[in-house]
Amino acid sequence: IFILLLSTFLLGCTNPSDETSTSVDEKDNMLTIAWARDVGEMNPHVYNPSQLFAQSMVYEPLVSYGVGGELKPSLAESWEISKDGKVYTFHLRQNVKFSDGSKFNAEIVKKNFDTILKHMELHSWLGFLSKIANTEVIDENTFKMTLKEAYYPTIQELAVVRPVRFLGEAGFPENGDTSKGIVKPVGTGPWILEEHKADEYAIFKRNENYWGELPKVEKIQVKVIPDAETRVLAFEKGELDLIYGEGVISLDAFKQLESTDKYETSISEPVATRQLVMNTNREQLSDERVRQALHYGFNKEAMVKGITSGLEEAADFILPTNLPYTSEIDVTKIGYDVKKAEALLDEAGWKLPKGKTVREKDGKPLEIEMMYDSAESIQKAMAETLQSEWAAIGVKLNIVGVELAVQVQRFKDNKFDINFFSNYGAPYDPHTFINIVAKEGFGFNEAISAYPNKAELLKQIARIPQTTDEAERQQLYTFVLTSLQEQGAIVPVSYIKKTAIYQKNVTNFSFAANRDENPFTGISIKE
Repeated sequence: IFILLLSTFLLGCTNPSDETSTSVDEKDNMLTIAWARDVGEMNPHVYNPSQLFAQSMVYEPLVSYGVGGELKPSLAESWEISKDGKVYTFHLRQNVKFSDGSKFNAEIVKKNFDTILKHMELHSWLGFLSKIANTEVIDENTFKMTLKEAYYPTIQELAVVRPVRFLGEAGFPENGDTSKGIVKPVGTGPWILEEHKADEYAIFKRNENYWGELPKVEKIQVKVIPDAETRVLAFEKGELDLIYGEGVISLDAFKQLESTDKYETSISEPVATRQLVMNTNREQLSDERVRQALHYGFNKEAMVKGITSGLEEAADFILPTNLPYTSEIDVTKIGYDVKKAEALLDEAGWKLPKGKTVREKDGKPLEIEMMYDSAESIQKAMAETLQSEWAAIGVKLNIVGVELAVQVQRFKDNKFDINFFSNYGAPYDPHTFINIVAKEGFGFNEAISAYPNKAELLKQIARIPQTTDEAERQQLYTFVLTSLQEQGAIVPVSYIKKTAIYQKNVTNFSFAANRDENPFTGISIKE
């Protein structure tokens, strides 16, 4: 459940719309975007098919995630954490109303928590929820949550887009169980779902009574266009104002549109690191010298620049350094050095017999399999490049493309030599990343089996969530992340970024610090 949720909710049952609502063709101060999938039922407490960006338009958290990992007030104006790290007291923002005019208060906060906690089979992936001992209404504007044990990422996890966001009373079904659906999407956010035609479009109107910064545009229209090429054509025809996100159009198409100078473009800060995970359970990869040789043995800079048209950048670290606790990580940067790679392989006993192209040890060839997502063109191109570059140092790489579900299951079952992976980004990391490294039966835990200090690593990882001392926590993260990378089972390849391309009359676009939040509030459309 854990991996299926985490691998699908980052990618992405409808309520009847009001028949008298806005026409799709109305363009008055309306921003039109395209998305590959329908926005879904807009239920804040469940996952697919509801889309993260749309949920973040309507529903808000107690705490928001800002640039550099700063945790900022949202529906909670402030909070206190007890010295033992178990008791969280939230002082709620006053005079906040839901889109139907009903009041936001501690009672509705508790009601949302209660319905979420009744369905932990859906939400066990979010660490702090399983640690809640009880929730309590102190007064109208004060909510208290007590944990069974200290868990420092609690505030950070409250910033995620789902499931801990708040539905108004009118949205709850009679039995209070939102896991089977909601009556209507009633949130406190800056947008209200005005019209929805499943698999065609959704229109969100500005919440004129919003407590925070009022959006500059009055409406957002989301057209459902599954095909990437069709999205580009619609944009070139002027039917779309903005295309943004990860993989919403090909990198080639982005560069081509950028080169015309007819449009504006933006590229985000790194949102995740593309990684190679090497399974040290495999005999060929059990020796750290072999893993390091493979890292030295490909021209990362040239590969990333060529395959991503320069939109991604070569990664030196296994996590982006704009995440909390990562800026102090200091590891040895490994560059392209064929002679160093060959020397390491020789030292490890993998020799190249005269007249042969593949190295051998004790009569066995240095042959490795790499698994990639067959639907991911970048993974495929990188696998092909690595196959060619590693052949030059005497390593035979067999590449195999599989469907994402198969890739996830094989990784989980430890049935791989090398696998492509990327971390989850803000606001999930770094704690989610190290937690899955430690999780048995996930892939990482088994992959680092040859690390001499594996037991110590797992011990330190277990300590991190329970630390209440900030300096100690930084030291633990530095030790864990440095050790994971320097022993070579996790090889950083490139930093994944979001792209945006928009018409010249669209201004003030910026990406949200939270990977899953929408970027619409500050956007303006010039007349």
